[in-house]
Amino acid sequence: MPHDGLSAPDASSAGSPAPAGSPAPAGGDPLGSSTTDSPAPRPVLGVGMVGYAFMGRAHSQAWRTVDHFFDLPVRPRMAVICGRDRAGVEAAAGRLGWAAWETDWKRLIARDDVDLVDVCTPGSSHAEISIAALEAGKHVLCEKPLANTLAEARAMAEAAEAASARGVRAMVGFNFRRVPAVGLARRLIAEGRLGTIRHVRGVYLASPLVDPNFRLLWRLRAEEAGSGALGDLGAHAIDLAQYLVGDRIAGVSALTETFVKRRPLPDGGGTGEVTVDDAALFIARFSSGPLGSFEATRFASGHKEGLRVEVNGDLGSVIWELDHLNDLQFHDGSGEQGLRGFRTIRATEREHPYAAAWWPPGHVIGYEHTFTNEIADLLGDVAAGRDPVPSFADGLAVQEVLDAVLRSAEAGSVWTRVGA
Repeated sequence: MPHDGLSAPDASSAGSPAPAGSPAPAGGDPLGSSTTDSPAPRPVLGVGMVGYAFMGRAHSQAWRTVDHFFDLPVRPRMAVICGRDRAGVEAAAGRLGWAAWETDWKRLIARDDVDLVDVCTPGSSHAEISIAALEAGKHVLCEKPLANTLAEARAMAEAAEAASARGVRAMVGFNFRRVPAVGLARRLIAEGRLGTIRHVRGVYLASPLVDPNFRLLWRLRAEEAGSGALGDLGAHAIDLAQYLVGDRIAGVSALTETFVKRRPLPDGGGTGEVTVDDAALFIARFSSGPLGSFEATRFASGHKEGLRVEVNGDLGSVIWELDHLNDLQFHDGSGEQGLRGFRTIRATEREHPYAAAWWPPGHVIGYEHTFTNEIADLLGDVAAGRDPVPSFADGLAVQEVLDAVLRSAEAGSVWTRVGA
């Protein structure tokens, strides 16, 4: 494999390098006009993906789509997918668009046609697969949360740092960073439009476990999932909060609860113990002073995917929620007193992050597009020889918060330093 982790150029497709963090949209103007310039050959990046369930399907959709909407400096090739069940992974390869399949992730990593490994497995295998891939010289995209334990996350971050020195890149998949409205919120905060940040609020409210007869799947076992609502849902709110504010959480005081202690086993043979949290709540302080409050639960009846982040400053506020993915609520406190209040910005204009790659203004995007935007950024970074974000170090920063929350809750909600 070439030292840059790319295969030989492909003369059948073309593109131009994208600026950092914002690959150029394909197709010219928003009505779809095109040019007649001769295409230049692009190197091919072979992708191998481990896992083909929910996240595997989402990532496959992104790999199939990304080269059709972004002008990329490389052409991704969906080389091989991996899963333990032969019949299942063979069917998934055909259904999802992968050229080949494997039942052993070690064989996938060893293949010459794989330059990047996309890890979409349960958290219990993230560290082993990602570290092996990085040591083999393969770029890595790993789903969130980075790992099940703080020790594993630290080992992964160390492996990514060592690999970076050899030109091998690693990214953790916090896809909601790639929502145009979230990118706009980040821009407003970075420009100082909110002034000094005072409060951050993050919640992720869901309800899949309200039924006590819901089966004891892998997400409800600590040995496979690491934690429950905290890591599965809360990790998104934590990452968005730290990303938007540009600061890290320094300390927490937390509560966790498992409301249904035992659930039916998947095979119908009795019940088993639930070993993760059903809900987690914590207050926090950021390093530069802002206060935070966070909640993640799988028992909020009536809520499906209720992710919401709010940031308050002394000059204004922003609110983003997944139920209204394309909209940002923005309060500008500098206007006339009698006319102040939140206004809704529909983040579909060409000047909004990622929006120019998709549809004409006013035509919204959906959940699946966040993964395509994410992969477009990753490919641009790999081609440019720079480390992508969020990095494994960013994933470790979230893992440190998750660890501190669990330690605080186990100790009776005592104030607990993050990373200590």
